[in-house]
Amino acid sequence: MTKLKIKTGDTIRVITGEHKGEEGKIVKVFIDKNRAIVEGVNMVSKHTKPSAENPQGGIVKKEASIHISNLMLVEKGETTRVGYRMDGDNKVRFSKKSKEVI
Repeated sequence: MTKLKIKTGDTIRVITGEHKGEEGKIVKVFIDKNRAIVEGVNMVSKHTKPSAENPQGGIVKKEASIHISNLMLVEKGETTRVGYRMDGDNKVRFSKKSKEVI
């Protein structure tokens, strides 16, 4: 299992691909697939059948997952890489640009 450097709730920017430059918060991370769902990024139209909770059915816009290699953490308005270090007995994430704990 790989260790990801982004978590649910982080603000990120898309650094490459069709949605380059878009920012949003991470809603969900799929560790096994190295993918994440980002709020408002990579919207797709999904056709839904009528059901009890959605009796009308129709076309629903929702976010699709995006590969984490295309995402970069945003700290104080700038993108930054993430590192890990020991802070006493605790392992903490820190910004490689500002060297501050995230």
